[in-house]
Amino acid sequence: MLKLIQNEWIKIIKRPGTIVMIALIVLLVGVMGTFVKYNENKKDQNADKNWKQTLQIQTAENKKELKSLSKKDPQRPYLEKTIAMNEYRMEHNISPDEKTNVWTFMDVSSSLIILVGLFTIIVSANIVASEFNWGTIKLLLIRPFSRKKIIMSKYITSILFGFAMLFILFLVSNLLGLVLFGTGDGNTSYLAYVDGHVEEQSRLVYSAKLYLLSFIETFMLATMAFMVSTVFRNNTIAIGISILLLTVGNTVTAILAGFFDWTKFILFANTNLMLYVNGTPLVEGMTMTFSVIMLFVYFVIFLGLSLVVFSKRDVTA
Repeated sequence: MLKLIQNEWIKIIKRPGTIVMIALIVLLVGVMGTFVKYNENKKDQNADKNWKQTLQIQTAENKKELKSLSKKDPQRPYLEKTIAMNEYRMEHNISPDEKTNVWTFMDVSSSLIILVGLFTIIVSANIVASEFNWGTIKLLLIRPFSRKKIIMSKYITSILFGFAMLFILFLVSNLLGLVLFGTGDGNTSYLAYVDGHVEEQSRLVYSAKLYLLSFIETFMLATMAFMVSTVFRNNTIAIGISILLLTVGNTVTAILAGFFDWTKFILFANTNLMLYVNGTPLVEGMTMTFSVIMLFVYFVIFLGLSLVVFSKRDVTA
């Protein structure tokens, strides 16, 4: 199995597209860092010096609005979180206008995880379908390895590629953030809203959670793309479906969640585990355990179909 994974890695590394993907991540982090640095002075100038008074007014308005909402109103959790955050900031003298530092920059650059997801989906969709397109699948199957080992080595390699891209993004963002903005001064803890109350968390731990948990959606979509490409032997279909779901899946699910409780069983209602870190699940009553179970069920279905189809289907390419 390890030799198969090693061979798949060699194939990926030798492709010019892999170097382009890495270069794009580094380039876009650099562009983002330059943009944030350029606007840093404007942000400091626009900082509200009377932020406590502003938060008091805002909190009073939010409390009035909260009283007028029903218990099932989708806006209610957001207002409760906002009120709790504002009161905690005023009580502990933590300004909402945090000076830019390496941690805030890493939060900003986490928006590029969607790019990592796109690259991972492309690799996952191509890693099996390309063998059929190039006619090399028979050469692969005559080797002294079972079909299950062959397909699993390809799947593991595609997921490891995604984690490698994520690590590159995390590392480059951290290093560039340190160079451009430093570690900051004063209280740089992250304020998280958990189980109805606010708590301070380590920014390093939070950043690691942000990147890893945000990758869950990519992981699941890459697994689905791998399954589709294995079943249909077509990377175009796999990439098209996966990218479409990557871009609109969360939006459509969020709209449905405002009307139907069964939305919690949809894949995209469970991929954003950061909602539990910040204390605002998509559907009332959802828990981290429930979402993990649902993700595991989808994972078993996607990977199970890949294994069954690849193991039993006749290869004519």
